[in-house]
Order: sequence, then C-alpha cells, then structure tokens
Amino acid sequence: MFTQRNVEKKGTVFIMKEMKILAPCGILGYGFPKESFLNGMAEKPDAIVVDAGSTDAGPHKLGEGVAIVSDEASRRDLELIITAAAQAGIPAIVGSAGGAGGRVHVERTMRIVASIIEEHRLQDLKTAVIWADIPKSFIKEKMKEGKIEKLGNLVKELTEERLDDSSGVVAQMGHEPIVKALREGAQLIICGRAYDPSPFAAVAAYYGFPLEYGYHAGKILECAALCAVPGTTKDCMLGTIREDGFIIRPLSGIRKCTPLSVAAHTFYEKEHPYILHGPGVVMNLEACGFEQYGENSVMVKGSRIEKAPHYQVKLEGAVRVAYRTFVIAGVRDPIMLSMLEEVERLVEEQTREYYADIDPGRYQIHFLNYGIDAVMGAAEPLAMEKGHEAGVLFEVIADTQELANVICSTLRSTFLHYGYPGRKSTAGNLAFPFAPSDIPFGPVYEFSVYHLMEITQEEMDGLFPVVFVDWEKEEQKWRPN
Repeated sequence: MFTQRNVEKKGTVFIMKEMKILAPCGILGYGFPKESFLNGMAEKPDAIVVDAGSTDAGPHKLGEGVAIVSDEASRRDLELIITAAAQAGIPAIVGSAGGAGGRVHVERTMRIVASIIEEHRLQDLKTAVIWADIPKSFIKEKMKEGKIEKLGNLVKELTEERLDDSSGVVAQMGHEPIVKALREGAQLIICGRAYDPSPFAAVAAYYGFPLEYGYHAGKILECAALCAVPGTTKDCMLGTIREDGFIIRPLSGIRKCTPLSVAAHTFYEKEHPYILHGPGVVMNLEACGFEQYGENSVMVKGSRIEKAPHYQVKLEGAVRVAYRTFVIAGVRDPIMLSMLEEVERLVEEQTREYYADIDPGRYQIHFLNYGIDAVMGAAEPLAMEKGHEAGVLFEVIADTQELANVICSTLRSTFLHYGYPGRKSTAGNLAFPFAPSDIPFGPVYEFSVYHLMEITQEEMDGLFPVVFVDWEKEEQKWRPN
C-alpha cells in the first residue's frame, strides 16, 4: 500500500517518509461534499478513517439501541468511502459504528455494508469487525478485584444490581486491536465502540509513525473540518503524519486552518488544558507548537505520549430510569412574562395537589424558559433582560409513560388557563406550535456505567475480538465465537 511519492529507498528497503489520512466528516452519516472527498483522494491517502459515534447526546442511543443518523444517511457516506478505498487499495476504518458501538449498532452498520458489498461486487474485500461489548460477568470480577473506578461525579456508584439492569456495556478500544486487524490484512474495518482518536492512531502505528502524532492528529481529525475556518463537521480534512509532526489541511477551497483554529480544537472537550488520557496512554500537549504551513494548513509539533501507569478502558452502559412527556409552547403576554417563574411554581403546585394520592416520588416536573434562562439556568448573567416573548418547554418524567402523559396533560391545561394576577383574558396563556401539544417521548436513560476498568494486555484480545467476514456465508459469521 506504500505509494512511490511517500517513500524513499534505502538499499533494498522502502521507507515511508510521510503518510496521509483522509477524514471525510465528523460523524459517519453527517455527509460531506463529494468534491472535497475527491480532492482528498487525489492526494493519494494511505487510509480513510471516519468516526461514527458520540456520547454528546447522552446515554439514549446506547440504552435504546438506536443510531445517531438514519440508515440512508450512513449508506450515502459509506458507499463512497468503501468503493473509493477499495479502488485505491487502501484501508477504510469506521470507529464506534452505529453511534454507540454496541452489538446492535455494529450489526445495523454491517447490514448497510453488506448491501454495498453486494451491489458493487466487492465480496473479495477483506473485512474485519472488532467487537467492543464487554460481558457483565467479566465486569463483576473486575469489581471484586477493585479494578473498576468511577469516572467523574455525575454517575452513581456501580453495583451488581445496576449493572444487571443496564443495557449491553461497551468499552472504548485503543489502537491495538485495529493495528492487529490491519496487520492481518483487513481492507475494511468496522469497529465497535472506540476511543475517538484510536482508529487514526492505529493507522499511524501500522505504518510505523510516532504514536503521539497519530493520537494528536486523530484528536483533531475525528471532528473533520471543525478545526477549520469556517468550521464544520460536514467537510473533509487531510492529515499528513511525519516523523517530526503532522499537518492538518482542509480539502475545500472555502476553508483554511490557522494556528489558532487548530490549537483551539486541540483543547476541545478536555478536562485538563493539555493532558489527555486514553486507553493505556497519556498525551501531554503542553509543549505543542502550531505553525502556519502554506496558505491554508497548519503544522503541529511537540506532542508527547507516555504509557499510563495502568491500562484502563472506559466502560459505557445505560439504564432506563423513567419515561418522558413534554410540551413546547410560547408566551407573549408581558404581564405573564414578568412573573413567569412564579406562575410555573403555582401551576406545578396546583397540579401536585390534584394528584395528591400519587406518590410524588414517582414523577418530576421541569420547566425550561427559552429566551430567559433555559440554556444557563441559575448561572445566566443576563437574567434580568427579558424579551417580548419566550418559549416554554415543560416536561414530566415519571416511572411509566401513562403517568407521564396524565401528569403532563393536567400540567398543560392548568398552565393554559391559570388566572395569574393582572391577566386581561380568561384563557389562552400559551401558544402551541403543534397539535397535539403533548408529545410522549418514551424511555429516559442515564449512564449507569461510566467507569474506568483496568485490564491486562493479555485480556485485550478477548475483550476486543477481531472477526473476519466471509461475505459468501451467513451474517452470523460477523459475530465472535
């Protein structure tokens, strides 16, 4: 897979001087301009890598087993990626398939891949699936050994009962299983849940380039052109990794990278300014330098990496805790706006009094006042500045959907007709953009497993099995033994 322009000959050995990774978009299915993608392919990349997952939207996708994007959107992106990579003879890698990277998400992605393979007659394309589902029995053993560590303060302590009630648990794989698949000849790799930069770092490691630049470049490239100006996740980027650093370059003529834009994205989504923890590794970006490289690219140097004291993987699991019904409405009466929070308090109080026979612990009522303080809540610095109208989203979260529906219906009708002081009409406090106004959302999930688990190198292969697909046989062959 080495191209002549990327290698130099020393005696009888070809040594690659640089390698290129094409990152089509920030999440598979978000879409990207075909022109930008073809610009990237014209650069003769050594791999195409795309992230497909995120926990940005919370635990619902994992708990409910649904995808971030539609099958049609995923297929549009995958078809171009798979066929272009096959034609160029380079590997294509998808990280965190299906959104959350669990078994159901990977299998959904594989059904899409299978249809592309069949349509384009690519049955000879050597395809690997890397699973990231962790058996609960294994986690329980690690709990007994004291090898499970809570991540942050927003998740509850993990107990065997909460673990049993959880959806399937996944772990974020590092680069090692992906490197293994590449070394075994995989041309298309569909990963379960993966640490976002891992697939990019794996390509760098496979081609013999510094792992620190693979991980740092991956941290930037996994969001595609979000580090460019103007930034977006829906456009292609090229990462060129060398021995002395890496170059980030947009593939659309309307974007450019600057040292500020790339540096800013380096520090995006991190709890520490320059320390970044991953599976088995710790990135130290304190000494990084960002320099303009040509008109629209940036060269990054000085990234450092070291082995973590213990090899830990992040576990993710979700548990269903309630059901939700919500209403969206508008308020324009200046009298009501001046006392909106007080009216909401009284409406909630009246609703709870009406259902005094129902245990108040079975449901919750929340109000979000958009245009006042819905985004920042109590931290809103401009709380006294109110516009001429506000959008009110109120929700009921209850232990059954039926109860959520009942309480929300009463809350809405009470709010609609509530006689607040100074009101000049007898009804119509709320303007509804939709009919019916009450929207039963369904199950509500929380992260029950958001923990670090210490594992050994010997355990890694069993936890992240690489399974090669025989496209001539049944789809069950995708699954590990």
